[in-house]
Amino acid sequence: MVNPVPPVPRRQIPLPPAGWQVLAYLGPGFLWMLSAAGSGELLFTPRIAALYGYALLWALLLAVTLKWFINREIGRYTVCTGETVLQGFAQTSGPWAVWLIILPQLVVAVASIAGLAGAGATALKLLTGGGLPLLTLLTIALAAAVVGLGQYSRLEKVAAVLAGALFVAILAAALGVKPDWGNLAAGLVPQLPANVDFTEVLPWLGFMLSGAAGMLWFSYWVQAKGYGAAAAAPNVQNTGRPASSPYDTVADTNPPPDDTAKLRGWTRQMTGTITLAVVGATIVALGFLVLGAELLWPKRLTPEQNQIAQTLGQLLGDVWGRFGFWFMVSAMALTFVSTLLSSVDGYSRMLGEGLELVRGGRLLWLSPERLKQGLLVVVLTALPAGTYLLVGDPVRLLLLAGGIEAVHIPFVTGLVLYLNKKTLPPALQPAGVSFWGTVLAGLFFGGFALVYLLQLAGVLGDK
Repeated sequence: MVNPVPPVPRRQIPLPPAGWQVLAYLGPGFLWMLSAAGSGELLFTPRIAALYGYALLWALLLAVTLKWFINREIGRYTVCTGETVLQGFAQTSGPWAVWLIILPQLVVAVASIAGLAGAGATALKLLTGGGLPLLTLLTIALAAAVVGLGQYSRLEKVAAVLAGALFVAILAAALGVKPDWGNLAAGLVPQLPANVDFTEVLPWLGFMLSGAAGMLWFSYWVQAKGYGAAAAAPNVQNTGRPASSPYDTVADTNPPPDDTAKLRGWTRQMTGTITLAVVGATIVALGFLVLGAELLWPKRLTPEQNQIAQTLGQLLGDVWGRFGFWFMVSAMALTFVSTLLSSVDGYSRMLGEGLELVRGGRLLWLSPERLKQGLLVVVLTALPAGTYLLVGDPVRLLLLAGGIEAVHIPFVTGLVLYLNKKTLPPALQPAGVSFWGTVLAGLFFGGFALVYLLQLAGVLGDK
Protein backbone atom coordinates (compact mmCIF):
# COMPACT_ATOMS: atom_id res chain seq x y z
CA MET A 1 0.00 0.00 0.00
CA VAL A 2 1.40 3.42 -0.93
CA ASN A 3 1.78 5.79 2.04
CA PRO A 4 -0.89 8.51 1.76
CA VAL A 5 0.31 11.96 0.83
CA PRO A 6 -1.68 14.99 2.00
CA PRO A 7 -3.56 16.71 -0.83
CA VAL A 8 -1.76 19.66 -2.37
CA PRO A 9 -3.89 22.82 -2.32
CA ARG A 10 -5.33 23.47 -5.74
CA ARG A 11 -5.04 26.59 -7.78
CA GLN A 12 -8.09 28.30 -9.21
CA ILE A 13 -9.77 26.46 -12.08
CA PRO A 14 -9.34 28.75 -15.10
CA LEU A 15 -12.13 29.93 -17.33
CA PRO A 16 -12.57 27.81 -20.47
CA PRO A 17 -11.13 29.33 -23.64
CA ALA A 18 -13.26 31.56 -25.81
CA GLY A 19 -12.98 32.96 -29.31
CA TRP A 20 -9.66 32.35 -31.02
CA GLN A 21 -8.24 30.90 -27.78
CA VAL A 22 -10.18 27.73 -28.54
CA LEU A 23 -7.71 26.91 -31.32
CA ALA A 24 -4.80 26.84 -28.86
CA TYR A 25 -6.38 23.87 -27.08
CA LEU A 26 -6.88 21.58 -30.09
CA GLY A 27 -3.46 19.93 -29.68
CA PRO A 28 -4.67 16.80 -27.82
CA GLY A 29 -7.08 16.09 -30.67
CA PHE A 30 -4.39 16.39 -33.34
CA LEU A 31 -2.04 14.14 -31.37
CA TRP A 32 -4.81 11.60 -30.87
CA MET A 33 -5.78 11.76 -34.56
CA LEU A 34 -2.19 11.24 -35.70
CA SER A 35 -1.66 8.37 -33.23
CA ALA A 36 -4.33 6.42 -35.14
CA ALA A 37 -3.24 7.30 -38.67
CA GLY A 38 -0.47 4.74 -39.05
CA SER A 39 -2.48 1.64 -38.21
CA GLY A 40 -6.27 1.95 -38.30
CA GLU A 41 -6.36 4.32 -41.27
CA LEU A 42 -3.19 3.93 -43.32
CA LEU A 43 -2.59 0.19 -43.09
CA PHE A 44 -5.75 -1.67 -42.13
CA THR A 45 -8.43 0.35 -43.94
CA PRO A 46 -6.95 -0.18 -47.45
CA ARG A 47 -6.34 -3.80 -46.47
CA ILE A 48 -9.99 -4.33 -45.46
CA ALA A 49 -11.14 -2.52 -48.62
CA ALA A 50 -8.90 -4.76 -50.72
CA LEU A 51 -10.53 -7.82 -49.13
CA TYR A 52 -14.19 -6.75 -48.91
CA GLY A 53 -14.65 -3.56 -50.93
CA TYR A 54 -17.27 -1.26 -49.39
CA ALA A 55 -19.13 -4.06 -47.59
CA LEU A 56 -17.93 -3.02 -44.12
CA LEU A 57 -18.38 0.74 -44.50
CA TRP A 58 -21.27 0.59 -42.00
CA ALA A 59 -18.99 -1.03 -39.40
CA LEU A 60 -16.37 1.69 -39.88
CA LEU A 61 -18.90 4.49 -39.33
CA LEU A 62 -20.50 2.77 -36.34
CA ALA A 63 -17.10 2.07 -34.75
CA VAL A 64 -15.87 5.65 -35.02
CA THR A 65 -19.16 7.02 -33.68
CA LEU A 66 -19.10 4.71 -30.67
CA LYS A 67 -15.44 5.44 -29.98
CA TRP A 68 -16.35 9.12 -29.81
CA PHE A 69 -18.57 8.32 -26.83
CA ILE A 70 -15.81 6.35 -25.08
CA ASN A 71 -13.17 9.01 -25.66
CA ARG A 72 -15.50 11.72 -24.42
CA GLU A 73 -15.99 9.88 -21.13
CA ILE A 74 -12.23 9.42 -20.75
CA GLY A 75 -11.70 13.12 -21.36
CA ARG A 76 -14.57 14.03 -19.04
CA TYR A 77 -12.88 12.42 -16.04
CA THR A 78 -9.59 14.23 -16.58
CA VAL A 79 -11.26 17.57 -17.26
CA CYS A 80 -13.36 17.34 -14.09
CA THR A 81 -10.72 15.93 -11.71
CA GLY A 82 -7.35 16.86 -13.17
CA GLU A 83 -6.30 13.22 -12.93
CA THR A 84 -5.76 10.52 -15.52
CA VAL A 85 -8.28 7.71 -15.75
CA LEU A 86 -5.62 5.22 -14.65
CA GLN A 87 -5.32 7.09 -11.35
CA GLY A 88 -9.09 6.95 -11.09
CA PHE A 89 -9.13 3.19 -11.71
CA ALA A 90 -6.57 2.70 -8.93
CA GLN A 91 -8.67 4.73 -6.53
CA THR A 92 -12.11 3.27 -7.21
CA SER A 93 -11.34 -0.34 -8.13
CA GLY A 94 -7.88 -0.99 -6.72
CA PRO A 95 -4.71 -2.47 -8.23
CA TRP A 96 -6.53 -5.23 -10.13
CA ALA A 97 -8.09 -2.66 -12.49
CA VAL A 98 -4.68 -1.14 -13.22
CA TRP A 99 -3.21 -4.60 -13.87
CA LEU A 100 -6.15 -5.31 -16.19
CA ILE A 101 -5.03 -2.32 -18.24
CA ILE A 102 -1.24 -2.57 -18.22
CA LEU A 103 -0.65 -6.33 -18.59
CA PRO A 104 -2.30 -6.68 -22.04
CA GLN A 105 -0.85 -3.33 -23.05
CA LEU A 106 2.70 -4.50 -22.37
CA VAL A 107 2.19 -7.03 -25.19
CA VAL A 108 0.44 -4.47 -27.40
CA ALA A 109 3.22 -1.94 -26.85
CA VAL A 110 5.95 -4.32 -27.99
CA ALA A 111 3.99 -5.63 -30.99
CA SER A 112 2.68 -2.26 -32.18
CA ILE A 113 6.01 -0.42 -31.86
CA ALA A 114 7.77 -3.21 -33.75
CA GLY A 115 5.01 -3.30 -36.38
CA LEU A 116 4.81 0.47 -36.88
CA ALA A 117 8.59 0.78 -37.16
CA GLY A 118 8.71 -2.12 -39.62
CA ALA A 119 5.89 -0.65 -41.71
CA GLY A 120 7.56 2.75 -41.75
CA ALA A 121 10.84 1.12 -42.76
CA THR A 122 9.23 -0.30 -45.92
CA ALA A 123 8.66 3.31 -47.02
CA LEU A 124 12.08 4.49 -45.85
CA LYS A 125 13.68 1.66 -47.82
CA LEU A 126 12.13 2.93 -51.06
CA LEU A 127 13.28 6.47 -50.24
CA THR A 128 16.83 5.66 -49.10
CA GLY A 129 17.68 2.21 -50.43
CA GLY A 130 18.70 1.00 -46.96
CA GLY A 131 18.06 -2.43 -45.51
CA LEU A 132 14.78 -3.12 -43.71
CA PRO A 133 16.20 -4.52 -40.44
CA LEU A 134 18.64 -1.63 -40.01
CA LEU A 135 16.03 1.02 -40.87
CA THR A 136 13.52 -0.57 -38.48
CA LEU A 137 15.99 -0.63 -35.59
CA LEU A 138 17.09 2.94 -36.28
CA THR A 139 13.46 4.10 -36.34
CA ILE A 140 12.74 2.45 -32.98
CA ALA A 141 15.89 3.96 -31.46
CA LEU A 142 15.07 7.42 -32.85
CA ALA A 143 11.55 7.36 -31.42
CA ALA A 144 12.84 6.31 -27.99
CA ALA A 145 15.51 9.01 -28.05
CA VAL A 146 13.03 11.77 -28.96
CA VAL A 147 10.66 10.76 -26.16
CA GLY A 148 13.45 10.07 -23.66
CA LEU A 149 15.03 13.48 -24.21
CA GLY A 150 11.70 15.18 -23.62
CA GLN A 151 11.42 16.63 -27.11
CA TYR A 152 8.04 15.12 -27.95
CA SER A 153 6.08 18.10 -26.65
CA ARG A 154 7.47 20.14 -29.55
CA LEU A 155 5.80 17.81 -32.03
CA GLU A 156 2.28 19.02 -31.27
CA LYS A 157 2.42 21.68 -34.01
CA VAL A 158 4.11 19.25 -36.39
CA ALA A 159 1.30 16.77 -35.69
CA ALA A 160 -1.28 19.38 -36.68
CA VAL A 161 0.53 20.12 -39.96
CA LEU A 162 0.97 16.44 -40.84
CA ALA A 163 -2.66 15.65 -40.00
CA GLY A 164 -3.83 18.51 -42.21
CA ALA A 165 -1.59 17.54 -45.13
CA LEU A 166 -2.67 13.90 -44.99
CA PHE A 167 -6.32 14.95 -44.77
CA VAL A 168 -6.11 17.11 -47.91
CA ALA A 169 -4.05 14.63 -49.96
CA ILE A 170 -6.19 11.57 -49.25
CA LEU A 171 -9.48 13.43 -49.73
CA ALA A 172 -8.30 14.82 -53.07
CA ALA A 173 -7.09 11.41 -54.23
CA ALA A 174 -10.30 9.65 -53.16
CA LEU A 175 -12.41 12.13 -55.10
CA GLY A 176 -9.99 11.85 -58.02
CA VAL A 177 -10.65 8.13 -58.52
CA LYS A 178 -14.39 8.85 -59.00
CA PRO A 179 -15.79 6.29 -56.55
CA ASP A 180 -18.72 4.08 -57.43
CA TRP A 181 -21.38 5.86 -55.39
CA GLY A 182 -23.84 2.99 -55.75
CA ASN A 183 -21.48 0.43 -54.23
CA LEU A 184 -20.47 2.94 -51.58
CA ALA A 185 -24.12 3.54 -50.61
CA ALA A 186 -24.70 -0.23 -50.45
CA GLY A 187 -21.92 -0.42 -47.85
CA LEU A 188 -24.06 1.66 -45.49
CA VAL A 189 -26.42 -1.31 -45.07
CA PRO A 190 -25.27 -3.59 -42.22
CA GLN A 191 -24.01 -6.83 -43.73
CA LEU A 192 -21.21 -9.34 -43.29
CA PRO A 193 -19.41 -10.61 -46.40
CA ALA A 194 -19.38 -14.34 -46.99
CA ASN A 195 -16.56 -16.09 -45.12
CA VAL A 196 -15.63 -12.89 -43.32
CA ASP A 197 -12.41 -13.29 -41.35
CA PHE A 198 -12.79 -11.65 -37.95
CA THR A 199 -9.07 -12.04 -37.31
CA GLU A 200 -8.73 -9.39 -40.03
CA VAL A 201 -11.81 -7.29 -39.23
CA LEU A 202 -11.49 -6.97 -35.46
CA PRO A 203 -7.90 -5.62 -35.43
CA TRP A 204 -9.07 -3.05 -37.98
CA LEU A 205 -11.99 -2.01 -35.78
CA GLY A 206 -9.73 -2.12 -32.74
CA PHE A 207 -7.20 0.28 -34.24
CA MET A 208 -9.76 2.40 -36.12
CA LEU A 209 -9.24 5.96 -34.75
CA SER A 210 -7.46 4.40 -31.78
CA GLY A 211 -7.36 1.26 -29.73
CA ALA A 212 -7.86 0.88 -25.99
CA ALA A 213 -4.42 2.35 -25.26
CA GLY A 214 -4.84 5.25 -27.66
CA MET A 215 -8.10 6.24 -26.03
CA LEU A 216 -6.45 6.23 -22.61
CA TRP A 217 -3.60 8.40 -23.93
CA PHE A 218 -6.15 11.11 -24.66
CA SER A 219 -6.46 11.48 -20.89
CA TYR A 220 -2.72 12.22 -20.59
CA TRP A 221 -2.72 14.75 -23.40
CA VAL A 222 -5.78 16.53 -21.97
CA GLN A 223 -4.06 16.64 -18.59
CA ALA A 224 -0.78 17.89 -20.06
CA LYS A 225 -2.61 20.66 -21.96
CA GLY A 226 -4.19 21.91 -18.75
CA TYR A 227 -7.88 21.36 -19.46
CA GLY A 228 -10.20 22.27 -16.58
CA ALA A 229 -9.16 20.85 -13.22
CA ALA A 230 -5.87 19.67 -14.74
CA ALA A 231 -4.72 23.30 -14.79
CA ALA A 232 -5.48 23.55 -11.06
CA ALA A 233 -4.04 20.18 -10.06
CA PRO A 234 -0.66 19.44 -8.53
CA ASN A 235 1.57 17.47 -10.88
CA VAL A 236 0.49 14.08 -9.54
CA GLN A 237 2.17 12.19 -12.36
CA ASN A 238 5.60 13.36 -11.24
CA THR A 239 5.00 13.02 -7.49
CA GLY A 240 4.35 9.30 -7.74
CA ARG A 241 1.33 9.51 -5.43
CA PRO A 242 -1.88 7.65 -6.22
CA ALA A 243 -5.22 9.30 -6.57
CA SER A 244 -6.62 9.71 -3.04
CA SER A 245 -9.82 11.54 -3.93
CA PRO A 246 -11.03 12.60 -7.35
CA TYR A 247 -11.70 16.03 -5.91
CA ASP A 248 -8.31 16.73 -4.35
CA THR A 249 -8.10 19.23 -7.19
CA VAL A 250 -11.66 20.53 -7.14
CA ALA A 251 -11.95 20.93 -3.35
CA ASP A 252 -14.77 18.45 -2.65
CA THR A 253 -17.30 16.12 -4.22
CA ASN A 254 -19.74 18.99 -4.69
CA PRO A 255 -17.76 21.79 -6.31
CA PRO A 256 -19.21 25.29 -6.06
CA PRO A 257 -21.49 26.47 -8.88
CA ASP A 258 -18.76 28.64 -10.36
CA ASP A 259 -16.39 25.67 -10.65
CA THR A 260 -19.17 23.48 -12.03
CA ALA A 261 -19.90 26.03 -14.76
CA LYS A 262 -16.21 26.28 -15.63
CA LEU A 263 -15.82 22.50 -15.80
CA ARG A 264 -18.88 22.22 -18.03
CA GLY A 265 -17.28 24.78 -20.32
CA TRP A 266 -14.03 22.83 -20.38
CA THR A 267 -15.99 19.65 -21.09
CA ARG A 268 -17.54 21.37 -24.11
CA GLN A 269 -14.05 22.39 -25.25
CA MET A 270 -12.84 18.81 -24.86
CA THR A 271 -15.91 17.56 -26.72
CA GLY A 272 -15.22 19.93 -29.60
CA THR A 273 -11.57 18.85 -29.69
CA ILE A 274 -12.34 15.13 -29.82
CA THR A 275 -15.19 15.70 -32.30
CA LEU A 276 -12.87 17.55 -34.68
CA ALA A 277 -10.31 14.76 -34.36
CA VAL A 278 -12.91 12.03 -34.95
CA VAL A 279 -14.37 13.79 -37.99
CA GLY A 280 -10.92 14.41 -39.48
CA ALA A 281 -9.72 10.86 -38.86
CA THR A 282 -12.98 9.43 -40.23
CA ILE A 283 -12.66 11.40 -43.47
CA VAL A 284 -9.09 10.13 -43.86
CA ALA A 285 -10.30 6.57 -43.19
CA LEU A 286 -13.10 6.96 -45.75
CA GLY A 287 -10.56 8.24 -48.27
CA PHE A 288 -8.39 5.18 -47.75
CA LEU A 289 -11.45 2.93 -47.97
CA VAL A 290 -12.41 4.47 -51.32
CA LEU A 291 -8.86 4.16 -52.67
CA GLY A 292 -8.60 0.56 -51.50
CA ALA A 293 -12.03 -0.43 -52.84
CA GLU A 294 -11.52 1.24 -56.23
CA LEU A 295 -7.85 0.43 -56.85
CA LEU A 296 -6.86 -2.61 -54.76
CA TRP A 297 -10.07 -4.66 -54.51
CA PRO A 298 -10.45 -5.24 -58.29
CA LYS A 299 -6.86 -6.57 -58.32
CA ARG A 300 -7.27 -8.47 -55.01
CA LEU A 301 -4.06 -6.75 -53.97
CA THR A 302 -3.56 -6.44 -50.19
CA PRO A 303 -0.69 -4.79 -48.27
CA GLU A 304 1.40 -7.74 -47.06
CA GLN A 305 4.59 -8.24 -45.06
CA ASN A 306 7.42 -6.06 -46.36
CA GLN A 307 5.57 -4.79 -49.47
CA ILE A 308 3.37 -2.37 -47.52
CA ALA A 309 4.85 0.82 -48.98
CA GLN A 310 5.02 -0.59 -52.51
CA THR A 311 1.37 -1.65 -52.42
CA LEU A 312 -0.02 1.45 -50.73
CA GLY A 313 2.08 3.68 -52.97
CA GLN A 314 -0.05 2.45 -55.85
CA LEU A 315 -3.10 4.08 -54.23
CA LEU A 316 -1.93 7.50 -55.35
CA GLY A 317 0.37 6.24 -58.09
CA ASP A 318 -2.64 4.98 -60.03
CA VAL A 319 -4.27 8.42 -59.67
CA TRP A 320 -1.41 10.91 -60.00
CA GLY A 321 1.28 8.81 -61.65
CA ARG A 322 4.90 8.83 -60.49
CA PHE A 323 4.42 11.97 -58.41
CA GLY A 324 1.49 10.35 -56.60
CA PHE A 325 3.47 7.19 -55.87
CA TRP A 326 6.39 9.04 -54.28
CA PHE A 327 4.10 11.47 -52.49
CA MET A 328 2.28 8.53 -50.91
CA VAL A 329 5.52 6.77 -49.97
CA SER A 330 6.84 9.97 -48.35
CA ALA A 331 3.54 10.54 -46.54
CA MET A 332 3.62 6.94 -45.33
CA ALA A 333 7.11 7.34 -43.91
CA LEU A 334 6.11 10.51 -42.06
CA THR A 335 2.80 9.06 -40.88
CA PHE A 336 4.17 5.75 -39.59
CA VAL A 337 7.07 7.49 -37.84
CA SER A 338 4.75 10.13 -36.34
CA THR A 339 2.37 7.42 -35.16
CA LEU A 340 5.33 5.55 -33.69
CA LEU A 341 6.45 8.66 -31.80
CA SER A 342 3.01 9.27 -30.33
CA SER A 343 2.77 5.57 -29.42
CA VAL A 344 6.11 5.53 -27.60
CA ASP A 345 5.15 8.73 -25.78
CA GLY A 346 1.71 7.38 -24.84
CA TYR A 347 2.96 3.98 -23.68
CA SER A 348 5.77 5.60 -21.71
CA ARG A 349 3.27 7.74 -19.81
CA MET A 350 0.65 5.04 -19.30
CA LEU A 351 2.88 2.09 -18.39
CA GLY A 352 5.10 4.25 -16.19
CA GLU A 353 2.14 5.57 -14.23
CA GLY A 354 0.47 2.15 -14.10
CA LEU A 355 3.50 0.40 -12.62
CA GLU A 356 3.96 3.28 -10.18
CA LEU A 357 0.37 2.86 -8.99
CA VAL A 358 0.55 -0.92 -8.45
CA ARG A 359 4.02 -1.33 -6.97
CA GLY A 360 2.88 0.15 -3.64
CA GLY A 361 5.74 0.63 -1.20
CA ARG A 362 7.93 -1.94 -2.93
CA LEU A 363 11.21 -1.20 -4.73
CA LEU A 364 11.54 2.19 -3.07
CA TRP A 365 15.11 2.44 -4.35
CA LEU A 366 13.67 2.72 -7.86
CA SER A 367 12.48 6.28 -8.40
CA PRO A 368 9.53 7.00 -10.74
CA GLU A 369 11.94 8.58 -13.21
CA ARG A 370 14.24 5.53 -13.19
CA LEU A 371 11.24 3.25 -13.63
CA LYS A 372 10.09 5.25 -16.65
CA GLN A 373 13.60 5.20 -18.14
CA GLY A 374 13.80 1.44 -17.66
CA LEU A 375 10.47 0.96 -19.42
CA LEU A 376 11.64 3.13 -22.30
CA VAL A 377 14.90 1.23 -22.77
CA VAL A 378 13.64 -2.33 -22.21
CA VAL A 379 9.91 -2.52 -23.04
CA LEU A 380 9.66 0.23 -25.65
CA THR A 381 13.04 -0.17 -27.38
CA ALA A 382 14.90 -3.44 -26.82
CA LEU A 383 11.89 -5.79 -26.84
CA PRO A 384 10.28 -4.28 -29.99
CA ALA A 385 13.64 -4.42 -31.77
CA GLY A 386 14.11 -8.07 -30.83
CA THR A 387 10.50 -8.91 -31.71
CA TYR A 388 10.84 -7.40 -35.18
CA LEU A 389 14.05 -9.33 -35.84
CA LEU A 390 12.31 -12.52 -34.70
CA VAL A 391 9.00 -12.07 -36.59
CA GLY A 392 9.95 -9.76 -39.46
CA ASP A 393 6.37 -9.15 -40.62
CA PRO A 394 4.83 -5.78 -39.65
CA VAL A 395 1.33 -6.83 -40.69
CA ARG A 396 1.33 -9.89 -38.41
CA LEU A 397 2.60 -7.80 -35.51
CA LEU A 398 -0.04 -5.11 -35.98
CA LEU A 399 -2.81 -7.70 -36.43
CA LEU A 400 -1.82 -9.18 -33.06
CA ALA A 401 -1.74 -5.77 -31.40
CA GLY A 402 -5.03 -4.71 -32.99
CA GLY A 403 -6.78 -7.89 -31.89
CA ILE A 404 -5.75 -7.39 -28.27
CA GLU A 405 -6.73 -3.72 -28.44
CA ALA A 406 -10.20 -4.56 -29.72
CA VAL A 407 -10.80 -7.20 -27.04
CA HIS A 408 -9.58 -4.72 -24.44
CA ILE A 409 -11.97 -1.91 -25.45
CA PRO A 410 -15.11 -3.31 -23.69
CA PHE A 411 -13.20 -3.59 -20.40
CA VAL A 412 -11.89 -0.02 -20.66
CA THR A 413 -15.39 1.21 -21.53
CA GLY A 414 -16.96 -0.45 -18.50
CA LEU A 415 -14.29 0.82 -16.12
CA VAL A 416 -14.50 4.41 -17.41
CA LEU A 417 -18.28 4.53 -17.23
CA TYR A 418 -18.25 3.10 -13.69
CA LEU A 419 -15.54 5.59 -12.71
CA ASN A 420 -17.49 8.62 -13.93
CA LYS A 421 -20.79 7.53 -12.39
CA LYS A 422 -19.16 6.70 -9.05
CA THR A 423 -16.84 9.67 -8.58
CA LEU A 424 -18.18 12.71 -10.43
CA PRO A 425 -20.90 14.90 -8.89
CA PRO A 426 -24.32 14.55 -10.56
CA ALA A 427 -23.96 17.85 -12.41
CA LEU A 428 -20.87 16.57 -14.23
CA GLN A 429 -21.78 12.90 -14.75
CA PRO A 430 -22.68 11.39 -18.13
CA ALA A 431 -26.42 11.13 -18.62
CA GLY A 432 -28.95 10.37 -21.32
CA VAL A 433 -27.39 9.98 -24.76
CA SER A 434 -23.82 10.20 -23.38
CA PHE A 435 -24.40 7.37 -20.92
CA TRP A 436 -26.34 5.02 -23.18
CA GLY A 437 -24.11 5.73 -26.18
CA THR A 438 -21.13 4.59 -24.13
CA VAL A 439 -23.01 1.49 -22.96
CA LEU A 440 -23.81 0.65 -26.60
CA ALA A 441 -20.15 1.12 -27.49
CA GLY A 442 -19.11 -1.43 -24.89
CA LEU A 443 -21.71 -3.93 -26.13
CA PHE A 444 -20.75 -3.41 -29.80
CA PHE A 445 -17.05 -4.03 -29.28
CA GLY A 446 -17.79 -6.76 -26.77
CA GLY A 447 -19.87 -8.63 -29.36
CA PHE A 448 -17.19 -8.36 -32.04
CA ALA A 449 -14.55 -9.42 -29.51
CA LEU A 450 -16.54 -12.52 -28.57
CA VAL A 451 -16.95 -13.60 -32.20
CA TYR A 452 -13.25 -12.91 -32.81
CA LEU A 453 -12.18 -15.10 -29.88
CA LEU A 454 -14.56 -17.89 -30.95
CA GLN A 455 -13.19 -17.78 -34.50
CA LEU A 456 -9.62 -17.69 -33.21
CA ALA A 457 -10.37 -20.76 -31.08
CA GLY A 458 -11.78 -22.61 -34.09
CA VAL A 459 -15.37 -22.66 -32.82
CA LEU A 460 -16.55 -20.45 -35.70
CA GLY A 461 -15.35 -20.48 -39.29
CA ASP A 462 -12.08 -21.92 -40.47
CA LYS A 463 -9.82 -20.25 -37.88
